[in-house]
Amino acid sequence: MIRALLLSLALAAPAAAVQADPPRIVEVKVRDSGMGWEISVTLEHPDTGWDHFAAGWEVLNEAGERLAYRKLHHPHVNEQPFTRSLHSVMVPDGTRKVYIVAHCSTGGKSEPVKVKLTR
Repeated sequence: MIRALLLSLALAAPAAAVQADPPRIVEVKVRDSGMGWEISVTLEHPDTGWDHFAAGWEVLNEAGERLAYRKLHHPHVNEQPFTRSLHSVMVPDGTRKVYIVAHCSTGGKSEPVKVKLTR
């Protein structure tokens, strides 16, 4: 019985460790570019390689609908924190704020960060 419990704890520990560190949004900058918004997001994540890395971030409206997604195509093991941008992000007229959520390759995600849009 104890052996089975120890084995199950040992098997569960790596999965729990991976899920314990979602990407962290360090900074978000927005700029009205005339034809949409330029959004730059700085992320920090303990990338270990292709098995666990920050995989992207999304721009959501207040209803939680995706307005844009920035896919990150590779791990950034030796580049932390790092910044990536999206250009010409279109948001509906009258939108005053959006939310940024970052995702990792194992399914973890950051807390939403509210960003005010001012012209």
